[in-house]
Parts: sequence; C-alpha cells; structure tokens
Amino acid sequence: MMSHQTFLYKFSQNKRAYYALILFGLLFFLSLFSELIANDKPLIMRYKNEFYFPVFKTYTDQNFGGDFPTSADYKDPLIIENIEKNGWAVFPIIPFSYNTVDYNLNEPMPSSPSKKHWLGTDDEGRDVLARILYGIRLSVIFAFLLTFFSSVVGIFAGAVQGYFGGKTDILMQRLLEIWDSMPQLFVLIIVASIFEPTFLSLLVIMLLFSWTGLVGVVRAEFLRTRNFEFVKAAKALGVSNMRIMYRHILPNALIATVTFVPFLLSEAIVALTALDFLGLGLSQDYPSLGDLVRQGKDNLQAPWLGISIFVTLSILLTVLIFIGEGLRDVLDTRKNK
Repeated sequence: MMSHQTFLYKFSQNKRAYYALILFGLLFFLSLFSELIANDKPLIMRYKNEFYFPVFKTYTDQNFGGDFPTSADYKDPLIIENIEKNGWAVFPIIPFSYNTVDYNLNEPMPSSPSKKHWLGTDDEGRDVLARILYGIRLSVIFAFLLTFFSSVVGIFAGAVQGYFGGKTDILMQRLLEIWDSMPQLFVLIIVASIFEPTFLSLLVIMLLFSWTGLVGVVRAEFLRTRNFEFVKAAKALGVSNMRIMYRHILPNALIATVTFVPFLLSEAIVALTALDFLGLGLSQDYPSLGDLVRQGKDNLQAPWLGISIFVTLSILLTVLIFIGEGLRDVLDTRKNK
C-alpha cells in the first residue's frame, strides 16, 4: 500500500490539483471564521473602562446607554454616539453580516459595488460578499456531512452485496434499482409543501437518495477481491465475515472510492444550490448560494449579482474537480507502474 509520504509527493506533482487543494482549503478556512470577517457587531470594544466582545457574547441596549433590554444594535446612531463618547470599537473588515440590511443606501436596492459594499447588495439590501462568505461555509459543511453519511451507507451496502453475492446481491440490486427510480424532486416538493425544510431535515432527505452513488464501485471491488487467495485463507482459518470485510477487503475498496469523494462534494453543493434556487431548499434565514443565483436571475439590471455568484460557484466546483482528478491520477495503478 502506498505510504503517506509517497501519496503526498505524487499528489503535489500534479500542480493543478495541488494548488486547487490549497485554494479550496483557504476558502473554507476563511469561511469558518466568517463571524470575524463579516459581522455587524464589533470584534472588541471598550466602553466606560470595560472591555466587551460582542461577537462572542450578546449585550443589551441598556449596556451602552439605551433604554431597551433587547440585543444591542451597533448600527443605532444613539449606540454609536455613546460608544464614541465613552470608548471605542473595532469592527470586522466587512461591517455587515449575511442578514444585515443596510437602510442607509444612496441608491435603490440592489445597489452596485462600492467602497461600502465591495460586491454590492442584493434586492433586500444585504451585503453580497458577506452572504457569499457565509454561504460557502454552509454549502461546504452541508456537502461534507452529506458526502460522509452517504459514503458510510453506500460503502456498507456495496460491501454486503459484493461480498456475499448470490441471492443477496440480486435482491439488493433489484431494491436499489427500485429506490433509484423514485422521483427525488417530487419527494422534496411534497416535503417543502408540508413544512419548511431545515438544514437537518434537508440533509436527511437528500441522504435517502444520495447514498446509492458509491454502491456500484464498492460492490465491484468486493466481487473482485472476495475470490483472492488471502480472503480464502482467512475463511479457512475461521475468521469472521465481518472481520474479513473490514480488515482485508475494505482498505482496497476505499482506494477506488476516495477518488469519488471530491466529485460527490461538488454534486452535493450543486444539489443544495439548485434546490435553494427553486425554492425547495433552505429558507431565507440561511445564507444560501442558491438564493443569490435566484436573485441574479430576477435582477438582470444588477449584473454584479449574477457575476459574483457565477465566479464563486465556478471556482468552488472547479477546484473540487481538479482535486478529484489529482486523487484519481495518484491512485490509478496503471499510471504508477
């Protein structure tokens, strides 16, 4: 089996995949700290000789000279004036969160890019760059979770099919064909009409249909490997089927499945974006990339919306494809002879 050092060295030789991995890692890393980059709350502030950290803790209006016990609005002119008189505040580089509505725009919404809003605002006055940053994090985390759980279920089903074969394989294959023929879009329409989908519910619904993607690859690998001599020897020694599947065959099958992971990630991002675009996905309370795609379509007079989300999705999906191609080339035994 290829060592980690050899794997990393061969992967780094594919410059396109290597730099794509760096770019994807950088984008995802920045998105993980979205609250520190784009937020309408100060990172740190000093008020009447006391330090406050509004990004990490919620303070009320009364803490800064207001009259109400509600959460402090740091865009309120009274709060701003009190802070300037009694201390200071440091805001993030983008002083808007994904759901912050800017009521002080000098032009109709959606407003064009400016020093205040680098990529402009959407048709509700929210900063586009902030929504993209939060949207990347939401989409990638959703894709990671969906890919992980889909892989676990798909690998298990494919392993059982391929290892036992015979009637087990035929029965599961017929059930798989029936399940694949179910209209996923109609199920989502029915669910969306009954209740508003959440992050968790949408993840579960999509998991019901996405796990079949790896079954065929794992099944073929188990069908091929189960007749090898080392598997027959393990059976003769009385090793249990589950142990043989887990310790002896699964590592070989994982090599073939790892190359599909970046492609599954990109498919999950596209699926979530498409559902949000059609209005069948997450609600507007979430920073959705699909919502920006919809706004780009509905506001053709504001080309910065369509261009911004097009560039974002193009970069995100392209780097994942490049990473997948790099993994495929490294793990392809025909190219490593």
